[in-house]
Amino acid sequence: MANTQPACYRVSLPNPSRIWQTDNVLKSELPLLAFQIAFAAVLSRLFFFIFKPLHQPRLVSQISAGFLLTPPLLGRFPQIFEFIFPAKGVLNIEVLSHVGLIYYAFLTGLEMNLNTILQVKKKAASIAVAGVIFPMVMAPGLYALHRKFYVNNFSFANLEESTSNAYLLWTLVLTVTGFPVLAHTLSELKLLYTGLGKAAITAAMISDTYGWFLFTLLVPFSINGRRAVYSVLSTILFIVVCIFVVRPIIVRFIDGKTDKDEWDDNQLLFVVMGVLACSYITDILGTHGIVGAFVYGLILPHGRFADLVMSISDDFAGGFLAPLFFIGTGMRLMLATIFLQPHWSLTLLIVLLLCVPKILSTLFATFFFGMRARDGLALGLLLNTKGAMALIMLNIAWDRSIFSAVTYAVITSAVLLMTVVVSPVINAIYRPRKRFEQNKLKTIQKLRVGAELRILACVHNNRQAASMISIIESFNATRLSPIHVFALYLVELTGRAAALVAAHVEKLSCQPGVQNLTRSQAELESITNTFKAFGEANDAVRMETLNVVSAYATIHEDIYNSANEKCTSLILLPFHKQLSSEGAFEVISAVYKDINQNVMQHAPCSVGIFVDRDLGSIPKMNFRILMIFVGGPDDHEALAVAWRMAGHPGIRLSVVRILLFDEAAEVDTSIHDEAQGILSAVMDSEKQKELDDEYISLFRHTAVNNEDSITYSEVDVHTGEDIPAILNELEKVGCDLYLVGQGNCRNSRVFSNLLEWCDCSELGVIGDILASNNFGSRSSLLVVQQYGYGGMIFGKHVAANNHGFESLVVKTE
Repeated sequence: MANTQPACYRVSLPNPSRIWQTDNVLKSELPLLAFQIAFAAVLSRLFFFIFKPLHQPRLVSQISAGFLLTPPLLGRFPQIFEFIFPAKGVLNIEVLSHVGLIYYAFLTGLEMNLNTILQVKKKAASIAVAGVIFPMVMAPGLYALHRKFYVNNFSFANLEESTSNAYLLWTLVLTVTGFPVLAHTLSELKLLYTGLGKAAITAAMISDTYGWFLFTLLVPFSINGRRAVYSVLSTILFIVVCIFVVRPIIVRFIDGKTDKDEWDDNQLLFVVMGVLACSYITDILGTHGIVGAFVYGLILPHGRFADLVMSISDDFAGGFLAPLFFIGTGMRLMLATIFLQPHWSLTLLIVLLLCVPKILSTLFATFFFGMRARDGLALGLLLNTKGAMALIMLNIAWDRSIFSAVTYAVITSAVLLMTVVVSPVINAIYRPRKRFEQNKLKTIQKLRVGAELRILACVHNNRQAASMISIIESFNATRLSPIHVFALYLVELTGRAAALVAAHVEKLSCQPGVQNLTRSQAELESITNTFKAFGEANDAVRMETLNVVSAYATIHEDIYNSANEKCTSLILLPFHKQLSSEGAFEVISAVYKDINQNVMQHAPCSVGIFVDRDLGSIPKMNFRILMIFVGGPDDHEALAVAWRMAGHPGIRLSVVRILLFDEAAEVDTSIHDEAQGILSAVMDSEKQKELDDEYISLFRHTAVNNEDSITYSEVDVHTGEDIPAILNELEKVGCDLYLVGQGNCRNSRVFSNLLEWCDCSELGVIGDILASNNFGSRSSLLVVQQYGYGGMIFGKHVAANNHGFESLVVKTE
């Protein structure tokens, strides 16, 4: 038998004749339970922040918190362990942890879309099936090898005598994939919306479904023995009834309530009670309580209702209750049973070999679909990620003494290793030191004549989508010079990553029966229709709608990856303010400003921030654009954009060059390194002026002399006070759209001083003035930053690079 014995607990009954037979619960039980919950939550959260730089999921931090209490560590001090988890409190914490596990399974079912699973593509299904078959074939041999090492070479610990159930659970643990954990990992690595990420997510969802199916069919045999056939048949009947009888009724009822927004806390309580009822039914049938909870979550309608339930319950279930269960898994991990024996190296070899079957199976499957070996290896590593299902099976094996402490330690160590190594290895493969390749096509200035202009237009809502279309329409798309627009809808990641991923990783389909879309899904559908209508109205414009679900703090990295993958020359960002009904700018969300600044720092192509003052209401006939040119790479790019727009038959372009003299022409040497000195700063300024003159001369001879709709003029600036005055004079002339460069490479002391007073430094000095409510302009504004000269570091002005203004800078991490 295993070397673990069943535990017995002494329960006293101070009040045997009363309803509450134990002592006062509020005095004896509740304080201890509250302390244990707080300890588990705080410690797991601490480990989560420690592991965050390694992009590890919460599951790993929770198991690590439990492992801290094992005998080699804090568990070697009985006083500490008994203080935290005394014997009298074990039953309470076990019950509560299993309630959390049941609700965790319910949320897992709720975030998995049954329609997506049933309509899966052949490629994803084949990869998922291969990932199940190979481990099922190889796992028994690895278990036999594990037994051989211990039985023949070592007698430190007794292995389990009954091997049939151990073979079964050992194999099932290796076949499953943790879909929620994988979704979190891909989101952290910023690979979720790459080709690899989409393939991994879809295959993981199918593999996780297969895992639940195998769990329902096979785990009862390890629990009930010969009577398992009746358990399986009755559970299958229960699932069929739930899907084909209960689901249509409950979906009709819930959809009606959701459409009318009639949900309140009392009604949601009945929904939660359904979780416990279904869990109780499958537990009676002899399967496991989590099967009923998962099925109940699966049959409930998705969309707004699922979003509502998860938003109000995820923090409680995933943040407080579920960690209690996973910490218990870590507390049972006795690594000493592996290392305190002479042939521990062979056991470590078994642990490593346990990681191989799913990787080999994925490589084999992806080979037939023509995928690269590197992508196949990465996909295999990703699908090797384990989640709650594997840990549930391990705990079943422990509770029923199917696994000995040795076997439990080996297989649990392998599960942790599979999950822990995914992020560092994938990050090393797909996040090399050189983030973006040097490519001058990532600027509009260097884009060859007649080449397709590829634009990534980022939006947060449909109103911004409409305004983006108004500015894209000005780029003069023709059949000889087409435009390919990638509309990127930015969705904030809140709560469970897998739920949002499942909702947005695939395109929305207008199928009958898809009702009650979540707010983000409905917004995506509206944005898609808006851009689609624009693309259908213009033959020279190709439209493609994308979406990205990520935390706002790191969503700029997803924008980088999307722009790099689509080979865009320009990223268009919406301003963080919008026009109110009174005609003044109001802040939509301060975090949008942070996103724009983060994008501008290391963008893989040129960037434009669009400040919309109802530009879409202005017809493109006799449309007036005013481009203000001061100098520097950003102004070159802005002039290139204006030059392209001037080709539109209804647009008139005026270019005004500001020439700096006297005090305004003084070079700001403080933004250069001390080693460069003043002479180097002056030389850089002179070189920049030469490039400015050369580009303006090219523009005047090529564009102004050949087009009546383009005018050019110059104004002189001698002091810093002249700049606002000149802008006021230009405003009196009027225009529909201002075009300016961001200006982060200018060496002028005047602009450096003015930048310190800017409210929106991402717009630059001139852009900030034009976008100010105090300026009183009614014209829209596009601020452009050119790729290749370093991003803007907000809070201080950055000098141009020292290797000449025609060189490009390759960004490194």
